[in-house]
Amino acid sequence: MASASTTEVFNCTVEEFYEIVSDFEKYPEFLAEVSECRVVEDQGNRKLVEYSVNVIKKFSYSIWVELEPNKGLKWEFASGDVFKVNNGSWKLEDEAGKCRATYNVEAKFGLFVPGPITKALVNVNLPNMISSFHKRIGEVYGK
Repeated sequence: MASASTTEVFNCTVEEFYEIVSDFEKYPEFLAEVSECRVVEDQGNRKLVEYSVNVIKKFSYSIWVELEPNKGLKWEFASGDVFKVNNGSWKLEDEAGKCRATYNVEAKFGLFVPGPITKALVNVNLPNMISSFHKRIGEVYGK
């Protein structure tokens, strides 16, 4: 199983970051690898979110996301053709008026993918994703 974790301070409030991270259907606008993202079932603070992504190859998967308004969110794998496990979280904290966000993900692939490649898939995309969230905050909030 591969896992990755990072903590980053974003130039926005916790509420502003939460607004962006919980607006799944806008992910294709700023995350290059996400071609489609939609909420297929809405149970209030629990949502089934379906992703279509292109990382090395194109694939789709669904995760159950549990929202904790202005505190973060966590998810667990529901279904898909590549993952066996895809669990993770965003934990949001105020740091002098900015948002300190801690991202964790744990993934296991259903297909035979050698360990070093699995680790690379999880870790290589992480800096790109974080950078995309920084850019999105700048676009949305002018910061």
